[in-house]
This record gives sequence, structure tokens and C-alpha cells, in this order.
Amino acid sequence: MVEKKKDANKAKVAREISKIWGGLESDQIATLKEHVEITKYKKGEMIYQCDETPTDAMCLLTGKVKIFKDGINGKSQIIRVIKPNEFFGFRAYFANEIYKTAAQALDTCTVVHFPLPVLMKLLQKSYKIGYYFIKYLSVEIGKSDDRTVNLTQKHIRARLAEALLFLHDSYGLAKDGVTLDCSLSREDLANISNMTTSNCIRTLSAFVSEGLIETNVRKIKILNEEEIKKIAKG
Repeated sequence: MVEKKKDANKAKVAREISKIWGGLESDQIATLKEHVEITKYKKGEMIYQCDETPTDAMCLLTGKVKIFKDGINGKSQIIRVIKPNEFFGFRAYFANEIYKTAAQALDTCTVVHFPLPVLMKLLQKSYKIGYYFIKYLSVEIGKSDDRTVNLTQKHIRARLAEALLFLHDSYGLAKDGVTLDCSLSREDLANISNMTTSNCIRTLSAFVSEGLIETNVRKIKILNEEEIKKIAKG
């Protein structure tokens, strides 16, 4: 009975991935079902590490995952945040490289793994999958270019405002419609904003005093999104 439920879950996941890619043939879905593995990660658990050799493509089903890289003096820089139904862990394989980043669960999450050679086999049979990944990587390159300029040329207030909008886009809002649907430490927020933790705390306090946001431990409410957008433009 347990085995049947496991197979049913895999079949459902394979069908859902097929939809994300724009549809696959029945034999391709069967191949995917045969190889997918569903793994749960606890908050803070590593999914892959920098310098490891990529073996699996991954798709986030539930939860949140951060992709980050340790820089000078061990300071972490969050590169991007993975949302449900997004793929990750494949770029290094496509580039014939080891991982240059690491992935960590930001909260309890469920991740689908399947071998990268299986992805390549499916890619050879379906132009839809190839188009999906070309489009995905193209969008990410554009976002990366924008963030590089924003995080190196904008002043501190603009960088923090940019980070808050980034979190809004990545996580969305909680049921109250104003609270960012995530729980980040001040250090993580500083890493996203490319500033020191102390500068991040001071700038957050300034935003609170100006009525732009409201904070409660690790939760942030967006009270004046339009003004934050103006500040983010630098």
C-alpha cells in the first residue's frame, strides 16, 4: 500500500513537471516518473554545496530555497531565491562545471530530484524542454545583470529598497496582504542588499521611522510600496 502511494506521488509529480515544460509525450512522462525522487528538507538544511559535482536536476515543490555564494572573508551573498515550481541545480552541469554556489532550505521544503543525464535524454526528444530552459536562463541573466548594477552603483537606501522589492517578487505577501511571506535574519537581508549587517539594521530603522515598513523580529510589513519603489530607483 505504501509502495502504491509512493508510485502515485511520483506519477503526479511527473505530470506536474510535464505541465511546467509545456507538455510531454506519455513515454517521456513514464521516463521521468521512473527516475524522480521526492525529498523533504528541514529549515537550514543544505541541498547542495559549493564545489560539489552536479548530479541531479531539482524542482522545488513547496517551501523556499536560497542560492548563495561565499565571498571575501566568508561573507555570503544570496544570488537568488527559488520559488515553488522552479528548477535549480542544472546550470553547472550544462556548463560542464562544479557548483559555484550552494543551495539551502530557508524553511521546510520539498524538492524533486532526478538525474541530469535523464534531463539531457528528455531534452533530445522534446524541443519544449529546451525552450523552457533557454527562456529560464535568459530571464535569469537579465535579472542578474540588473542586480549587479543595482547592488554596486546604488546608495544604501536604494539597495535596501531594491532588496525588499526582490523579496516581494520572490516570496509574495502573507494573507494580510502587507507582510512579506518570508522570515529572514538581518544578516540574510544585508547579504541580499550587499551591505553590512549594521548598515542594514540602521537603514531598516530609518524606513520604520519614515512609515515605509513595520518590523516584528524577522517579519517585515510593507506599508508604502510606491515610496519604496521610488527609493529603489535611486
